[in-house]
Amino acid sequence: MSREERIRTAVDSGLRPLELFVENESHSHSVPLNSETHFKVLVVADLFQGLSRVARQRKVMDLLSAEFQSGLHALAIRALTKEEWDSGQGDGFVSPACRGGSKR
Repeated sequence: MSREERIRTAVDSGLRPLELFVENESHSHSVPLNSETHFKVLVVADLFQGLSRVARQRKVMDLLSAEFQSGLHALAIRALTKEEWDSGQGDGFVSPACRGGSKR
């Protein structure tokens, strides 16, 4: 199973999201071809209602702790409630540009 599939499975089972988008962004970073080290996750879940942005991100990070221990290097997260999603707050979710290695 690929890291992308494992991320999707962990977030899906832990948060039961209404929407979930997982994107491998490793190709945009200074890593070997076909790496699975840099990802972006946009997740919409009822469980985020009433939680701060930091608390939401911690929930996602906790679900993926095993991935970080096995080579996941970077994770951009946007964690929204349904109301935030419906209002367009998921639009334009772009990760920061790579600033490491040969990309400088």
